[in-house]
Amino acid sequence: MSMIFEKKLPIPKEVKEAYPLSEKAIGRKAEIDEQVAKIFKGESDKLVLIIGPCSADREDAVLEYIERLCRVQEKVSDKLILIPRVYTNKPRTNGSGYKGMAHQPDPHAKPDTFKGILAIRELHSRVLTQYGMSTADEMLYPANYRYLDDLMSYVAIGARSVENQEHRLVSSGITVPVGMKNPTSGDFSVMLNSIEAAQHSHTFVFRGWQVKTTGNDMAHAILRGYVNKHGKMMPNYHYEDLELLYDMYTKRGLKNLALVVDANHSNSAKNPFEQARICKEVLHSTRHNNDVKSMVKGFMIESYLEDGSQSVDDGVYGKSITDPCLGWEKSERLIYDIADLI
Repeated sequence: MSMIFEKKLPIPKEVKEAYPLSEKAIGRKAEIDEQVAKIFKGESDKLVLIIGPCSADREDAVLEYIERLCRVQEKVSDKLILIPRVYTNKPRTNGSGYKGMAHQPDPHAKPDTFKGILAIRELHSRVLTQYGMSTADEMLYPANYRYLDDLMSYVAIGARSVENQEHRLVSSGITVPVGMKNPTSGDFSVMLNSIEAAQHSHTFVFRGWQVKTTGNDMAHAILRGYVNKHGKMMPNYHYEDLELLYDMYTKRGLKNLALVVDANHSNSAKNPFEQARICKEVLHSTRHNNDVKSMVKGFMIESYLEDGSQSVDDGVYGKSITDPCLGWEKSERLIYDIADLI
């Protein structure tokens, strides 16, 4: 077996020059970053909703979704900041299947990471410039972060990456909130170790450079459920889980104690229709415990134009080709319900 070097990829500077941002877009991104930072630093009572498709599989459907989301944002701006999920890198449990737009800008074509990197830059840019919304993406490949670092207001580290040294160190140099998911085993201490590492400064090798970071004091926890030793998906959003996390978190003496609850994945057993109930249960828990209330900063919700999921070949516009999502009508209702319950 061998590794074949097929194609030299552009460096982030070249891609940014191909898709530059206007001064207006740069200013808008700074405004959103400030609003989001206030939430994670406990200076605002608003919540964040990181909401959108499981995977950003096609630009037209994603932008239509965000156009709708933008209209809803105007109505709930006093309670919520909506951050569109534009997830362009998808981890795969066994390595097979669609790996996201960064790999395949066209899910029906062969992988082309050169076109993929340009496509994800263009998509994230259009969300900001056309709709004034700043995005969230999962940092599956730390080396790719620089292609999008001026466009995102939120970064997630997945359950399979949270123990990885490079993910932790690169997170320490990111200037927006970075959510560390609990690993698939469910171990809170692994997640908290990752947060602690990200909040410290580090010197390490990144993209051929020795770099030094100052630490990210907005690194925080994401609970996404877990899988037990029998392979069964188990939730970790219940009141007792939140109490336990608060106790473990505070003993670490970390900055800006914060939690985002992922309402899908193992918390919902990948049933997207459970997400509304889960969000409401967590909000109910916050009304019974001020410590839990101070810790919960928002939710992750997988949502698209159509309910459920499909195979790549089915071709239903706005329907997920990875994990099942909540359709638009139910998602819109959920956003309004969350705003009403805050």
